[in-house]
Parts: sequence; C-alpha cells; structure tokens
Amino acid sequence: MTETVALDPFDHRLLDLVRRNNLLPARVLADRVGLSESAVLRRLRRLRSTGVIVADVAVIDPARLTPSITIHVLVQLHQSNLRTETAFAQRMQARSEVIGAWNVTGRTDFLLIVAVPTIAAYQHFADTMLAADEAVLQFETLVTLREIVRYDPARGRPLL
Repeated sequence: MTETVALDPFDHRLLDLVRRNNLLPARVLADRVGLSESAVLRRLRRLRSTGVIVADVAVIDPARLTPSITIHVLVQLHQSNLRTETAFAQRMQARSEVIGAWNVTGRTDFLLIVAVPTIAAYQHFADTMLAADEAVLQFETLVTLREIVRYDPARGRPLL
C-alpha cells in the first residue's frame, strides 16, 4: 500500500503551480508561494524523493506530430492474475503505439489507448500484439470519432 505524505499549504500551492507548468524557475515559484528560493527547492526535492511528484514530463499532442487515429481497446485476458497481468502490461509498455494503459475492474482487464497513423497500422498492431497473444481471450476496438475533453496541465483542468 502506498504511504501518504503530510503536506502543508505551501506544498499544495507548489504542487498546483508545477502541475500547470513544471518549467517555472524556482525564483518565480518562491515569489508565488511566499517562500525563499532555497526553501522551494528543498520542498520540490522532498516531493520528488517521496514520490508525490512522480515525473516531470511533456504532454505531447500526437495529432500535431502526424495525422493519427486514436483507438481505445478493451482487453480481456484468459486469466486475471498478477503474473499474466504483469507480463501483458510489460508488452504494452514496450509498444510506441500504446500511449495510455490501465489495469481496470469489471469484465475487461485492461483499457489501452492506441495512436496510429492509419487503420491498417492498427490492424497490424491488433493482429500481432493482441490476436496472436495467447494470454488475450478477447479484445474490443473503439475508434475515436472526436475528442470531447482533454486535460490541460497549463490550466489544471480539462479543456472543453
């Protein structure tokens, strides 16, 4: 079980600011939260070392890179156990087409988000990574028609 970390109002404000823009300089963060630059840097180091801040990442819009189709895939495994779920998750993590994956409850074991340039590229992925996988009992493909909500880290809330 994950251990919780005690946070004070300064930590919460820092998290709110870096969630929106993790490239803000420490001096700007210090001004906005009312702490010294060195105190902000210490707090950020602690938040990273305790796992509150998991990663500093760039959110990339795949549509701006190349034309793409976003596909949601519901995957059911033959057996839901730690070994098969872990092995399947590792195979999906190794694939660049898989831009999101969740182990979920219900009839489905995994929800994947796959971004590909063409339906033919998805068909190849589905044939080689899902249909040919002996651990996969069945999968359902949902092709995205249009995006309704996307999380905007700069605003800290979904875009509508």
